[in-house]
Amino acid sequence: MVSAAASRMLTAASTTAASLAHRRPLTCRATASAATASRLVPHPADLIHWVRREGGFVHPNLRIADGDPYGLGVVATNEIPLGSELIALPSHLLLRFDRAPESDGGCDGPHSTLVELARRVPDELWAMRLGLKLLQERATTRSFWWPYISNLPETFSIPIFFPGDDIKNLHYAPLIHQVNKRCRFLLEFEKEIKSILGNVSLRNHPFGGQDVNSSSLGWAMSAVSSRAFQLYGEILYSDKHKNIPMLLPLIDMCNHSFAPNAQIVQEQNMNSQNMSIKVVADMQIKQDTHVLLNYGSLSNDFFLLDYGFVIPSNPHDHVELKYDEALLDAASLAAGVSSSSFLSPSDWQQDILSRLNLRGDEALLKVFLLNS
Repeated sequence: MVSAAASRMLTAASTTAASLAHRRPLTCRATASAATASRLVPHPADLIHWVRREGGFVHPNLRIADGDPYGLGVVATNEIPLGSELIALPSHLLLRFDRAPESDGGCDGPHSTLVELARRVPDELWAMRLGLKLLQERATTRSFWWPYISNLPETFSIPIFFPGDDIKNLHYAPLIHQVNKRCRFLLEFEKEIKSILGNVSLRNHPFGGQDVNSSSLGWAMSAVSSRAFQLYGEILYSDKHKNIPMLLPLIDMCNHSFAPNAQIVQEQNMNSQNMSIKVVADMQIKQDTHVLLNYGSLSNDFFLLDYGFVIPSNPHDHVELKYDEALLDAASLAAGVSSSSFLSPSDWQQDILSRLNLRGDEALLKVFLLNS
């Protein structure tokens, strides 16, 4: 005869086993050397078929293909006329950090725990907030978004995954500072998550009881920072509205160009039942041509940090130099250049420096040299 205590233990063990059977591991290879075209699983779901099955639209002349110079992306199999609708996603296909579902149990439940974790992420690292939601969906076997998630890259070739020596070899202090800052955040956030989830029941655990480390957090943050789009919608638990990040299945496989052949159109507000996100051809798209979107007027610093690539002759690129009188004075001496001391500029020099906001109480401490 089984005692009541033993019966409770067996029930708890059975519940735990059932939960563990319906999750996917969050482990990943934190390396930049793996091919970025490798998907999260060897044979991912047919993403185009999934979008169509769930009420979205994909132009019949589009396919997912790998080819130069953009790599994996959305490609035209035949010519597509100007103004054609290429992809359309209804609102339920967008992956975002939304309001808590009614089934979550009000103030309790895994979503509420996830919200608590997200509140501890600084605003500048917004990608980590949506990344937490992405990790939660990745950990759930029955996730609605698994056909999309299974098509995500297994690894990301961005600086936070570079070996230490490779980070140093970037030889650009502002970029190295940002990389180190993100790495430190991931290590500290891992500790914070472990501390919070250590006291959370399995029922309220957002990742089904799985361990979350800096590597899996880095994967999620990288997936969001390199693929999310900012769309107009409602802020979590607020009546205010602003542009918020969302993952757009299939659309986020369109590559970048400052001369795009398509654009994203948001129809209706995010709260409208008829809302949809569309990609429309801005010009005639020839056969075997990639569908290209403009990710924004970003410098190569941001492209490398968030996307893992740089744009040759980027018109929005700049080099950031600190204006340091002592350093400039030492450089002129080392170069043997005859000049008046930078430490003691004459009156006319002080006047010019003040006009350039390089001297005085409100001086700009950095000079931006645009790429010509």
